[in-house]
Amino acid sequence: MGATASLALTLLPGTATADPEQAGSAAQAAQLVARAGHELEVVSEQVNEARETLAQREAAAADADRVAAEADARLGALDGQIRQVARAAFTGGSLSEFDLMTTSDSADDFVSQLATLDALAGHAGDVLAQVAESATAAERAQADADAAAAAARGALDEVTARQSGLEADIADYRGQYAALSAPQQQQVQTAHSGQPVAAAAPAPAASGAAQAAVDTALAQVGDPYVWGAGGPNSFDCSGLTQYAYAAAGVSLPHSSRMQSTMGRAVSRADLQPGDLIFFFSPVSHVAMYIGNGQMVHASTSSQPVKVVGVDSMGGITAMRRLV
Repeated sequence: MGATASLALTLLPGTATADPEQAGSAAQAAQLVARAGHELEVVSEQVNEARETLAQREAAAADADRVAAEADARLGALDGQIRQVARAAFTGGSLSEFDLMTTSDSADDFVSQLATLDALAGHAGDVLAQVAESATAAERAQADADAAAAAARGALDEVTARQSGLEADIADYRGQYAALSAPQQQQVQTAHSGQPVAAAAPAPAASGAAQAAVDTALAQVGDPYVWGAGGPNSFDCSGLTQYAYAAAGVSLPHSSRMQSTMGRAVSRADLQPGDLIFFFSPVSHVAMYIGNGQMVHASTSSQPVKVVGVDSMGGITAMRRLV
């Protein structure tokens, strides 16, 4: 999350309307703007991950609440006969023993029934102890889950506040980008979103699910990039891959880093259509391989979903196969 702090500096010397040539060189100016775009994406992916984490923690808290309620209900259900038997055993059971004496046919019958009562009382006591222990553990788990959800909520609030604070920087970035010449803008686009291809050339996928994911992702080419968007008409990088895989029946979190831990790792030479490709360290961008050395991705602000060369964004940090 340290990337957010560095964004506060002026990306180009002067203001957003400064002449890019004053940056020292066109290449330097374009590099600064491209770096700003990447850092903005890092923050957006941090927000995405914080939201995913909060959703998971809230679901865990809800499950813990349910388990605790069920444990309390089981304990409450023992308020009938089993509690009466246990109470008789714990208090000496004089009334129960007297009842047995007056109803038993013989001394042997009395001893036998009394032994049975003591055994039942002991068993009831054990059951009560176990259920009470279970209820206590469930309530403790509930408290822990609620605390984890509160911490996740605080983390989301923190990173969302930082993202909100970047609105002025986003406007500054866009202004500086607009101030670049057409060749400089192309340099920025290539640096952050890859070299565009003349025409998409997808290859057949190895499975129906992978094919469905590829087809869905390619159907979004041209849709705008929007921070935090997951479709159906706009996307960020992890929102696009999440949306495409949902069409294949595979649920993914809306987070490039989380997606990079799923499925199984594959090598560059073994990439197949539908595999996910990740960039930067820590991971903050994801694209989908479509075959023939190409990938489709939601690249960055001001750029639509596009197909580019798989190696045109620089070093790949992870590759995963999900289906």
